[in-house]
Amino acid sequence: MSARESQVDVVVVGLGPGGEYAAQKLAEAGLDVVGVERGLVGGECPFYGCIPSKIIIRAANTLAEARRAETLGGQVDVRPDWRLVADRIDRQATNHWDDASHAERLAAAGVRIVRGDGRLDGPGVVVVGEERFVARRGVVLNAGTSPATLPVDGLAGTPYWTNREIVKVSDLPASLAVIGGGPIGAELAQAFARFGTRVTVLEVADRILGPEEPEASALVTEVFEREGIDVRTGVQIERVSHDGGFRAHLGDGSTVESEQLLVAAGRRTNLAGLGLETVGLDPEARAVDTDERMRAGERLWAIGDITGKGPFTHVSMYQGAVAVRDLLGEDGPWADYRAVSHVTFTDPEVGSVGMTERAARDAGIEVGIGTADLPESSRGWIHQAGNDGLIKLVADSERGVLVGGTTVGPSGGEVLGLVAGAVHAQVPVATLRTMHFAYPTFHRALEVALDQIEA
Repeated sequence: MSARESQVDVVVVGLGPGGEYAAQKLAEAGLDVVGVERGLVGGECPFYGCIPSKIIIRAANTLAEARRAETLGGQVDVRPDWRLVADRIDRQATNHWDDASHAERLAAAGVRIVRGDGRLDGPGVVVVGEERFVARRGVVLNAGTSPATLPVDGLAGTPYWTNREIVKVSDLPASLAVIGGGPIGAELAQAFARFGTRVTVLEVADRILGPEEPEASALVTEVFEREGIDVRTGVQIERVSHDGGFRAHLGDGSTVESEQLLVAAGRRTNLAGLGLETVGLDPEARAVDTDERMRAGERLWAIGDITGKGPFTHVSMYQGAVAVRDLLGEDGPWADYRAVSHVTFTDPEVGSVGMTERAARDAGIEVGIGTADLPESSRGWIHQAGNDGLIKLVADSERGVLVGGTTVGPSGGEVLGLVAGAVHAQVPVATLRTMHFAYPTFHRALEVALDQIEA
């Protein structure tokens, strides 16, 4: 049976944050838009990622802060209740994992939503089941990522969790092993530990939060260990077995036993079966290359995680806006990634933007470094309990501008804002030094770090 063919203006494949944004804006501009989605409209972020995980983290952090009261204000009886968290995620965050509010918003804008797997079938053509869409202007790919699988013997046959399962749990396990010390693994490990679960983190690299500055990784590891989390780095996981509970058999002959296992070993792009070969692209590639307008080929744009520019909701939406401008014939601004920022919501939070010191040196930049310890700052001293943190700024000494920075501490992601703005706008370090830094704030520690830079 031949597919039913329809002529439209644009087909958006994947209605995660960036695709959802692009589809709505293009439809509001008067274009005939079809949005294709095989899962939940809205994607990973609102249902399995950013939002439910941050609800968990917010609850866990309130428990930690309450326990700090005895240092600063008096005795508090802390009794964790996971039911409050599970209920908030179920009702408030995900509406029982129902995407109706997302879908209805797109439909109201004029987007036709088609459920199923979208596959390219030549330039400007997408096939979904028995329907074939020919897009006059083109196709926007926003296929996203899925939890990465690991080639560990025995793992595939076990009921392990990924981020998708763990945000749905109604009862806490007594113990949890976490494979992966990246942002997802680190955030959830600390949150569950604060609710009373015994947690072990298993990381194959020599440190957790590997892409971050080494100083940030070391500080978070110290906090984790202080809170009773068993952090094991440089491990080799030989096999995993399950018989009521989990056993991770390590290369050194030891085993880690736990009631549950979370695999948080990164993400894989959803490019398989997308039909990239029909438009001249490599179906085996790890990412889709794009230009500054997000163009990936003839009548083809790509946005989000599949571009390899950062697996972050804000990057996907940023790219979606760029693609929309190009599709509507507007004159930029186009994509610029020199100041991509991201935050890991551990406690302390780790905010990062631009280049690390290592990346800058590898790029041949004449590097200037400025640092500050948060506990020694005015606000850090006042904050006292839970004041772990640091600031590290990376400057191009030759040009006299910041090219990166890391802000670790309470509200580290918020303190990052000034650094991100400075990196993006290439504000001279000399100008930043003339600023007023409100007293006593955490961001005032930036003044100390700036004064150390030889730029």
